[in-house]
Amino acid sequence: MAEGGRKAFVCGHPIAHSRSPLIHNHWLRTFGIDGSYTGLDIAPADFARFASDFPSQGFVGGNVTIPHKETAFASVSRRDEAAELIGAVNTLWLEDGVTHGGNTDAYGFAANLDEQLLGWEKSRRAVVLGAGGAARAVIFALQQRGFRNIRIVNRTVERAMELSHRFRGVATGHPWKALPDLLGEADFLVNTTSLGMHGESGEVPDLGRLPDQAVVTDIVYVPLQTPLLAAAAGRGLKTIDGLGMLLHQAVPGFERWFGVRPQVSPELRTLILSDIGVTS
Repeated sequence: MAEGGRKAFVCGHPIAHSRSPLIHNHWLRTFGIDGSYTGLDIAPADFARFASDFPSQGFVGGNVTIPHKETAFASVSRRDEAAELIGAVNTLWLEDGVTHGGNTDAYGFAANLDEQLLGWEKSRRAVVLGAGGAARAVIFALQQRGFRNIRIVNRTVERAMELSHRFRGVATGHPWKALPDLLGEADFLVNTTSLGMHGESGEVPDLGRLPDQAVVTDIVYVPLQTPLLAAAAGRGLKTIDGLGMLLHQAVPGFERWFGVRPQVSPELRTLILSDIGVTS
């Protein structure tokens, strides 16, 4: 049983948009734990000091979101394997008096797919759109599940090439103009860019060359059905939205801070759907 009065946080800049407090406080209520989880707006100039000082403020750990994940990577004393390869930290905790950092984004991505599509990892030819931090987490998850043919496509091809070097042997980098040909050989497509996110514009790729058995997933969850997922559904392809990744990535941190491993339940999903304005 978790100790009473434990405090955890999510910090970012800005932070008001974060659904993490809704998720973790739902689990605290579910288990009857006397604890708290709060959002903290920490400016970039103040983050390094906060990362080293959070235990003195009574926190047992917390989550880190944009724009602090890379700074958190440099601020902790020890990192887990995922954080080391992804190059970013989204979870902080204190262990034996030492600040540890982990990355649960890859876990969340894979766990969402496990829940939504049995046997998804049998796909072997993946195309990943984007070359930022989210792409690193997705590629790490794909590599862990046995993918050895991952094509990274980015509008700035140099970033795609740089990321492919991080995952040398399983990934290659490609310019955006190569996408039509790559889609013709893919059975798994992941969008890690802001394409389709509220307030973001951009042309949805033509999915006409994707094989009929292809799976299309998006890490964006607002809107729940992005333009990319809508286009894929219009073709009759299997689609998976990004909300589950958000929910599942929260599980390991809650367990570390509060001593109980929670479940991603339909009730929790409904709670977050309601918060983002999806009622059915």
